[in-house]
Amino acid sequence: MVIGLMAGLAFVMGHSVWGGLLAQLSSVVDGVDGDLARLKGMTSRFGAFFDAVLDRYADAAIILGMTVWAYRFERGLVAWVVGSLALLGAIMISYSRARAEASVDLQFRHGIVSLASRDVRLFVIMLGSLMGWVFWTLAFIAILTNLVVVLRILFVRKATSSSEKAYKSHECHLSEVRG
Repeated sequence: MVIGLMAGLAFVMGHSVWGGLLAQLSSVVDGVDGDLARLKGMTSRFGAFFDAVLDRYADAAIILGMTVWAYRFERGLVAWVVGSLALLGAIMISYSRARAEASVDLQFRHGIVSLASRDVRLFVIMLGSLMGWVFWTLAFIAILTNLVVVLRILFVRKATSSSEKAYKSHECHLSEVRG
């Protein structure tokens, strides 16, 4: 999380290249610390939960920092709208995954519904920042994340529609038996 906060601060201070590089470094370090915990047998459910929460704070710092940068150097007030949509999308990607796993035991590991993962977003942020396209990177993240959330909703609806019918049929059958 500290590196993510440093990335956000770099953007706020006007250093988009450093911000992008630090964003990518935060992704690498996050992956390495998780792998290291698994190798050492030091994983825990609390650790996974805590890591995910810290990742959301880091994501928010990075996207807010990018929004400030885009406001100051590229697009003015429009940057706040696009930055807000990017932040909302990044949060909803995580939330939609967590709810699908907890509510209906679905996981988004492959295909288009896994496209906007944190690693992908931070890599795109690095590339866009190195190219000097912070605003357009925010716009891309806003579109990508929110589109993937909509696709996830449709995927969960399709995956649960047959089980919902079976559940309602079972529910009706029970009420007939009781009545």
